[in-house]
Amino acid sequence: MTGSTSRRTVLTAAVAAAAGAAAAGPALAAPRTGGGHHTAPAARTAEYHGFTSAADWRAGRAEGVRVLAGRRTGLTLAHAIGERDYADPHLKTTTRFEYARWTSPRHRLTVPATEVIASWNAHTPTGTWIEVELSGTYSDGAETPWYVMGRWTAGDDPEQDIRRTSVDDQGDGRSSVWTDTFAIDDAASGLRLASYRLRLSLYRRPGTRSAPTVRRLGAMGSDVPDRYTVPASTPGLVAELPVPRYSQEIHAGQYPQYDNGGEAWCSPTSSQMIIEYWGREPSAEQLAWVDPSYADPQVCHAARQTFDYQYDGCGNWPFNAAYAATYPGLQGVVTRLGSLTDIETLVAAGIPVITSQSFLKTELTGAGYGTSGHLMTVIGFTADGDVIANDPASPSDPAVRRVYQRAEWETIWLRTKRKTATGADASGTGGVCYLYFPAEPSPRQRRALAAVGVR
Repeated sequence: MTGSTSRRTVLTAAVAAAAGAAAAGPALAAPRTGGGHHTAPAARTAEYHGFTSAADWRAGRAEGVRVLAGRRTGLTLAHAIGERDYADPHLKTTTRFEYARWTSPRHRLTVPATEVIASWNAHTPTGTWIEVELSGTYSDGAETPWYVMGRWTAGDDPEQDIRRTSVDDQGDGRSSVWTDTFAIDDAASGLRLASYRLRLSLYRRPGTRSAPTVRRLGAMGSDVPDRYTVPASTPGLVAELPVPRYSQEIHAGQYPQYDNGGEAWCSPTSSQMIIEYWGREPSAEQLAWVDPSYADPQVCHAARQTFDYQYDGCGNWPFNAAYAATYPGLQGVVTRLGSLTDIETLVAAGIPVITSQSFLKTELTGAGYGTSGHLMTVIGFTADGDVIANDPASPSDPAVRRVYQRAEWETIWLRTKRKTATGADASGTGGVCYLYFPAEPSPRQRRALAAVGVR
């Protein structure tokens, strides 16, 4: 539940244990046996494709970038190919930067898409930043323009850094970008995005040596059918992961410049829970700016580090994944999953899942609230197959752990259409989630991630 709900509503309506233990996955109860089988998997309606390997980077067009060697490869700025005067709309300043660029090979979608969401993992030293763009080919052969999917930096020094931002008012009459999501304007027409390229620009101040590094770049394309309800999948796992519990509500009114805390902070609060599950946390130096009277200062830090100055909130999906990946040894992606069976596969490998959903108070028993946009974390499943969630829309940290009925929860997460309290039609997120996992996953984790399309 988020105070940025109105902005996310506009968006969706417009597009209709410790690190060592966690790396191997906590000890879990075994999947059920003798109780039937999982529901047969439906055809995939989403595809995530990532660029992460040396071969991936070398397959693209490199202009001033070089491929980093090592166990986890990436791209960095080697030499500038040009300069740009960047007029920051939020700082009201214009600063010159030099840049290098990488353009991916064209990726043909296995699921011709009505929506595409890019995400990335980057290290951006002070004074550096990246821009991610997308261009695609429609199913009728026409080309889209280059769309900005995000301008990202982990820094927020107003003297050195730009303000991280999405870019509004992008469209060509057939498709548009709404904060973090490319969308076909009229999906009922049958038009789809058949393929895309991603363009990555890496920026730094002229004459400096600091350079951004990108370890993962990818995008999720999807064509999820319109649906108000979704059949519940068959339970298959009894397990619970030891994920820390943080309430967003105890931060109400804190830091108005970062969307005023409380109901607006479901996304960064959920992100921080998973980051700490993997044994990472901000340093005392990073938290020094937080009022010492505030509980859970790391949640305040997460809100600041995920804040999108154009969206004016902390709910930008790729910005949350990028924030998680600023911690050493972590990766983050935004994707869509097809059922709770997919989440069971991940939880069984020790990977919790942050999910996005919207619902009326009457649609989720025990929640006690309704929302047009909210993030929570699935950490396990009961013996009855119900969902164990760390729900940050709770009055205190101990109250964060909730159990929600499987059928209700699966519908509010996976549907693409819903009814508001007045009976009007509104949009659902269709299974959007964030996945945060080790940079070097265990074999079990690799298999689980591959099973849901993430490599």
